[in-house]
Amino acid sequence: MLNPLLFSLACLVIVAHALPEVKLGRTTISGRAVSGEVDFFGGIPFAEPPIGQFRLRKPVLKTRLATPSFNASAYGKSCIQPMADPTTLSEDCLTISIFRPAGLSSKDKLPVLFWTYGGAFVIGSSNMYDGANLVTRSVARGTPIIYVNFNYRLGPLGYPLGQEAHDKRALNLGLHDQTAALEWVQANIHLFGGDKTKITIFGESAGAMMTGVQFLNPQLGKLARGAIFESGQANGPATFPAARNEPFWQRFVGNVASCAGLATSGKTFDCLKDAPTEEITAAVLSTVTFADLVWVPTVDTGKGSIYPDYPSRLFAKGRFAKLPFIAGNNRDEGTFFAAAQEMKDADFKTLLVGQHLPPTVSQKVLEEVADKLLELYPDDPTVGSPFGTGGELFGLPSSFKRSAALMGDLTFVAARRQWNQVGAQFGVKSYGYHFAHAQSPASQMGVPHASEIPFVYGQIPPADSAGQSLSSIMMDYWISFTVSLTPNDGKGLERPNWPRYTERDQVVLQLEGRNTTAVKDDFRKEQLAFLAKNAFVLRR
Repeated sequence: MLNPLLFSLACLVIVAHALPEVKLGRTTISGRAVSGEVDFFGGIPFAEPPIGQFRLRKPVLKTRLATPSFNASAYGKSCIQPMADPTTLSEDCLTISIFRPAGLSSKDKLPVLFWTYGGAFVIGSSNMYDGANLVTRSVARGTPIIYVNFNYRLGPLGYPLGQEAHDKRALNLGLHDQTAALEWVQANIHLFGGDKTKITIFGESAGAMMTGVQFLNPQLGKLARGAIFESGQANGPATFPAARNEPFWQRFVGNVASCAGLATSGKTFDCLKDAPTEEITAAVLSTVTFADLVWVPTVDTGKGSIYPDYPSRLFAKGRFAKLPFIAGNNRDEGTFFAAAQEMKDADFKTLLVGQHLPPTVSQKVLEEVADKLLELYPDDPTVGSPFGTGGELFGLPSSFKRSAALMGDLTFVAARRQWNQVGAQFGVKSYGYHFAHAQSPASQMGVPHASEIPFVYGQIPPADSAGQSLSSIMMDYWISFTVSLTPNDGKGLERPNWPRYTERDQVVLQLEGRNTTAVKDDFRKEQLAFLAKNAFVLRR
């Protein structure tokens, strides 16, 4: 009879040997098996910890580890952010995670799908996005891929504001973290069985906007070969010189206990680099909110800038990476951000003008643009968002639907259409989509911002058969593009052909349950054209 203790030890030995391992320089990285088909490696540092003298500066790439072994069986901690349990956070958060088909070696060369999460540039983490279903799907359809995601710095630590940040060349650090993660992938993904020449970068909301800013660098092709934008482009959020939002920086520093006396001095960085992490964390938790929308990428005309000018001006000059892409929106992007309180014309105008001061052209032009927008987006619930719901108010003032329509188009939909049109103008292969699948009975949210994410990640409840089918189709499109730079590889589920977006044929794919079909990209034509025409006035 086999001794139970010996049997247990034997099982442990077998499990230990079954752990996936990768040799990174002199370090053995041990991951874990997610299933029989997928290996996971998590929490691998791609940069030096941005602590102390590395705080508030560009990341220092770290392509090798100092220890002989590294346990990569779990995600790293999330970056400092509000609305989170402080015990799950750390400044030492610049880590990368990898999902791959089981059993790969460095001899394999699989395409890579590289994710950047959203969260208004103040919240989010790689551990919220499980790439196992995407990888499993890719294997099942005979086109295996590797999925990668990473953490980047958020809020004041990722997007410092004020003149001092500009002078110290410390702007847009979250964007530089994204670049560093891509550089790490270029240096190391072959060790995991990936092909560094076949990287597709994708992201949602802030993550898609960051990816869009990367496209403002014509040399992006050295790091990636294509992209997928889910509800976000570089020309989505309004952008300002760093000094414009100095008061927000002062408020943050004023809540760092040991540096509060220097908040308005213009000389805060030295003190902040010496401040304990606990004080930095407390200041973020007490001063940064999801609704601020100021800790965002900053236009920066200084040397070595990653964001050298307003996107609309760079687009007009053709100064962007000419890489194939997919870009899309959800039907009701603005309901997530719309004001629930009643707003009159004067309130809307005050908001629109205030959000874009100081003016890029003149106060008079900015006010004229605001007046025209109020005309194009009337207080008429039958044309408001959620779209297609007639005069239904959902128990809210009619201005809610007006606000949702205007804010969604201003930040998301007009930017997407302009990006597709610019790509077509310069001969870039691109595809557009319009996600219109409602997951719940009619509500004031409609098909809101971020609602496509569970479909891309294959996380739809079994009870939603139409949703599950759409999810499989969307995963097939995304995987197909990653492998072949076209969503139409003919593998996986049978699905409609997705037409290329061209100047002559401006067509997007409507993604909606069992009604997925190509449609003309001409909805709200006058409104979106006006927003695109005035993108610079609106700081895009």
